[in-house]
Amino acid sequence: MEYVVEDLSPVKKKVAITVDPKEVEASIMATVAIYRTSVQLDGFRKGKVPANIVEKRFADKIYEEARQDLVNVHINEVMQNLKVTPVSGVDFDGPNAIVRGQEYKYSISFEVLPIFDLPNYEGLEVEQEKTVVKEEEVREVTDRIRRDKAKLVPVDGDGPAVDGQVATIDFSAYEDGKPIEGIAADNFEMPLGEKQALAAFEDLVKTVKLGEEKEGEVTFPADFIAPDLAGKTVTMKVKVHAIQERHLPELTDELAKEMGFESVAKMHDAIRESYRTSRQNLNKGAAQKQLLDKMLKMVDFPLPESMVESQIRSLLADMQVRLERQGKSLAATGKTEEQLRADVKPEAEAITRAQVLLMSIARKEGLDVTEHEVTMNLFQMCQRSGEDFKTVREAYERSGMMFTLRDRMLADKAMEAVYTKAIVTEVEPGEEAPKA
Repeated sequence: MEYVVEDLSPVKKKVAITVDPKEVEASIMATVAIYRTSVQLDGFRKGKVPANIVEKRFADKIYEEARQDLVNVHINEVMQNLKVTPVSGVDFDGPNAIVRGQEYKYSISFEVLPIFDLPNYEGLEVEQEKTVVKEEEVREVTDRIRRDKAKLVPVDGDGPAVDGQVATIDFSAYEDGKPIEGIAADNFEMPLGEKQALAAFEDLVKTVKLGEEKEGEVTFPADFIAPDLAGKTVTMKVKVHAIQERHLPELTDELAKEMGFESVAKMHDAIRESYRTSRQNLNKGAAQKQLLDKMLKMVDFPLPESMVESQIRSLLADMQVRLERQGKSLAATGKTEEQLRADVKPEAEAITRAQVLLMSIARKEGLDVTEHEVTMNLFQMCQRSGEDFKTVREAYERSGMMFTLRDRMLADKAMEAVYTKAIVTEVEPGEEAPKA
């Protein structure tokens, strides 16, 4: 096998490969030998079918497998010789068949990480906020626990209900005197003052006394989740059946035990630790972002188009998921696919720049991501989202997102390596480190 390398750009290579007739012949014969061990034809014992009969009978499959084996071997050999790793798939251009006694010519093209001088990231200085947990934050959590465990009891008098109380209501909506399907409920418990409903609707409820019924106009916001109601003004009818308020339980060891803790003190400790871990991760992430921004300002390099394209697809997929959760689709944006792609391209390029830098650092540091690590990461993602692991894995493999996931994990490892080599100065929350 002989090959010639052509640099189409700083990040894209094309390799023209020529396979001599002897190697073509050897690949065909090796594949025929493999077939002979497994095929069984009438009149012959298994493994005893003459090679020429096997080749004639299964010619199409044999020649295709021999060709594919040749291509795979050559691609691996070229990558090892050039000491490169494609950042995306390898594009093949050549005949789809090999012929006995003839050389086989084809070419492959692929993108690689750009070659550039890495910034000196060892000893970079960065500020990181101290991890501080305030006691009022702990109290807020315990107050929410007490609130969740509260009992609703009727209030004295006939209202109307006020903020902090819960009104049990029947409600329905009308447009031009006709009921609007889907906007109605009976015995609905509505907390007031917690912004769980439209402000105008809450204001209406807070004018209705116990046992009474009233109607009023309510205008839906222009960005309301239901497009057919967005910006519309409708008539809402409300009847109040009950007005209650929450009676919070005392903060006792018994309440803590109901929540799975030995005592109130242990519950407070667990809340503090949860806050501390979460905040420490956030502060560390902010410091790493500062380090990354510093390094990116020190370098300039071209971006592999395939990596940018992969990020564009990923961002559009995320956008589609967010819209679907709101009952909308990409079409609801009023933009064409080309316009949406143009909108997300700057972000995709920024993500790719960071990823290229970190993957280049990973290469220098000798870092890698194993198949087991990728599988575990995907499994944990599915556990958090409640999605089926097998279904998600197949979707990732089918769409090529598995490569994106692996690259992101490798970039995370590189960022961690940079962080461990940095000089980190802790500062009080909201303050800057003293200048030298």
